[in-house]
Amino acid sequence: MPDIKLSINGENIPLNPIMTEILTNINLGFISALKKIPEDKKEVKIEIIL
Repeated sequence: MPDIKLSINGENIPLNPIMTEILTNINLGFISALKKIPEDKKEVKIEIIL
């Protein structure tokens, strides 16, 4: 299982295995639709600043 970390305003939010799997699949699905992305992905970082 991938290691996913979620933090909001600097506070770490624990994720259960189902949420980890959902977030992984959603993000990897999105990334797979992009062009010029290496096939061998070891780390993906997504940061959202509101």
